[in-house]
Amino acid sequence: MACSLRKAITVCSVFRKSYSSIVVVASNAIRLTYNSTYVPQYLGTEFSISYENYKPGGVMFSRQFGSSRESETLSWGVSSDVVLLGKLESALRNHNLEEAWETYKDFKRLYGFPNPFLVDKLLTELSYSSDSRWLKRACNMVGSILKEKREMLRTELMTKLCLSLARAQMPVQASSILRLMLDKGNLPPIDMLGMIMFHMVKTDTGMIVSSNILIEVYGSSQQLTTKKSTCTELNKHNTLLFNLVLDACARFGSSSKGHQIIELMAQVGVTADAHTISIISLIHEMNGLRDELKKFKKHIDQVSVPLVSCYQQFYESLLCLHFKFNDINAASDLVQDIYGFQVSHHEQGNVTQPPKPCLVAIGSDNLRTGLKLRIFPHSLSRDSVFNVGRNQVLVMYKNGKLVLSNRALAKLIIQYKRSGRINDLSKLLCSIQKKGSVESSRMCSDVVAACICMGWLEIAHDILDDLDSEGNPLDASSYVSLLTAYCNNNKLREAEALLKQLRKSGVINASDPLLAPASMCELETESKNKLKELGSLAKGELAYHIVEEMRAEENEASFMMHDLNFSIYFFMKAHMVEDAVRAYRKMQAMKIHPTVSTFMNLLNGYSSLGMYREITILWGDIKRNMESRKNLNTRDLYEFLLLNFLRGGYFHRVMEVIGLMKENGMYLDKWMYRREFLKYHKGLYLRIKVSDAKNDVQTQRIEHVRHFRKWVGLD
Repeated sequence: MACSLRKAITVCSVFRKSYSSIVVVASNAIRLTYNSTYVPQYLGTEFSISYENYKPGGVMFSRQFGSSRESETLSWGVSSDVVLLGKLESALRNHNLEEAWETYKDFKRLYGFPNPFLVDKLLTELSYSSDSRWLKRACNMVGSILKEKREMLRTELMTKLCLSLARAQMPVQASSILRLMLDKGNLPPIDMLGMIMFHMVKTDTGMIVSSNILIEVYGSSQQLTTKKSTCTELNKHNTLLFNLVLDACARFGSSSKGHQIIELMAQVGVTADAHTISIISLIHEMNGLRDELKKFKKHIDQVSVPLVSCYQQFYESLLCLHFKFNDINAASDLVQDIYGFQVSHHEQGNVTQPPKPCLVAIGSDNLRTGLKLRIFPHSLSRDSVFNVGRNQVLVMYKNGKLVLSNRALAKLIIQYKRSGRINDLSKLLCSIQKKGSVESSRMCSDVVAACICMGWLEIAHDILDDLDSEGNPLDASSYVSLLTAYCNNNKLREAEALLKQLRKSGVINASDPLLAPASMCELETESKNKLKELGSLAKGELAYHIVEEMRAEENEASFMMHDLNFSIYFFMKAHMVEDAVRAYRKMQAMKIHPTVSTFMNLLNGYSSLGMYREITILWGDIKRNMESRKNLNTRDLYEFLLLNFLRGGYFHRVMEVIGLMKENGMYLDKWMYRREFLKYHKGLYLRIKVSDAKNDVQTQRIEHVRHFRKWVGLD
């Protein structure tokens, strides 16, 4: 509880800059779409209200507003409305919600709404409740008020309700209140919005609606803001708000939505800090965008030693992508950098130039239409609400330094062995050992021990020879282990040769009687238990990971798939559609199964060019692949298809995708789809009946449009 409270206080303390300008701009954009008041179906519609003649601070028991009946007078001369108002006030003063709610309903049924003061007080009491039942009734009240006199609802009151809904994990209702406020041009102050988002993004559904709201607010402002400098000024203080949503996208596996948020940050000029970069690293890894992630490296390598731990996820993701692309050279260089730059920073004593923000291109650096993300790698909040690095299995942080895990080392050994480049593996180990740390020296011994345990005695021998020739020999225990293994495998000639080599180099004592040729059999017997102990230890560590990685090793087709996916991404960013399609056809010819990233890259390219017909054709390929591969049934893919079918006017496809999403139990943000419909097809078939259709195709289209309008609540 204390940790959660501390995190919540942290969010609130960071959000202190006003952002009223962007809210006004975004609300204007939304009003271009909406001509009529829209109240979600889950907000009550049974009430109506009028706030005429209300004056703040006026008489408590003033006459009801918009009342349709005359007040009835009781036998003792007091009107019934005054009695009910007094009863309502007393119940609210005593925090008796049951009695207050029943009295409110009675008064509403007889006279309409009570005075604004009591309405505000009742809504406040309902908002402060942690019971979802009362919060739903508060939503019903808001919906009923919005039907007649929406200006009655104060921003502060709606903010309280929204925060309570978010805390109660009711993100859909909270998002509706936020959107209603945005429609009015009055979103909560940015610190309160951060608090609301902080609670909303704890669930998958909350992540969906939060990311969509962020895109609505900042995307609309970007479209209407003509001067980029103005937009940058509006958004430069909202880094933590984007971090909250980005982190949720990474946690719930919504990598495509995360990439959309990254591009939005570049469009509106939000600066990425250390936490942002770490989250971006995870999202780029999920999307297979290795070249995009490599652009950050030269800036991150310059950060001071105290910030190294913050970039553990960055090095983890980049190393993982090097392995996925089967790029052993890049992986080796990165490993040397991980061990090397920390030593160089230590020697320099962290004496560096004052850090400055810099720009990182999204897409090709040569593209005129490319975006540039402003980053500040040296910036980091003292108190963080993020815990980036949930998937770190390759790069560990120990004793104040980044080091390789046994799994990463196993991947390196396997790839070097497969390519027959043991000499390069030895050079890498020698380079790491020269750093002088205890971990690096132990790493070389562990590699030799694991190779011996796996039965790769020649490889272990080659590594020992290479390290010795480089002037970095291991201690005698590694040589004795190899010698024992030769004996256990009846390779006496190799053992004899190794003995001569060791005596000549002085690694072991030439006068040791245990290592005399006549004592070889005794050596085998006496050292057997020691070897078993060593083998058991290695199997539990490095050798175990080698076996596991060999079982899960990707084939050449998998490596090629990552290359082709990035080619499609690059070509579509450059609007080189023919080249992208050619890469996709090559993938099909090689019988490489396309992934979600493959289709998302194609869809993004087609969508940016308004090629909606091509999207409908691609939809056929997607469905065929979905029949045999369930991992393509992702919400990101369905949502993007649905939005583009909606924009292109393919309502048969729209209803088809909606049906598939329902079958898979996926949340659909009706508000967003309604907004897109009104933006592109506001008056479609409003005055045409099914009987007026000229042919069967138009008849079906009219029916699909009507079904969609009914589904989103327009009809």
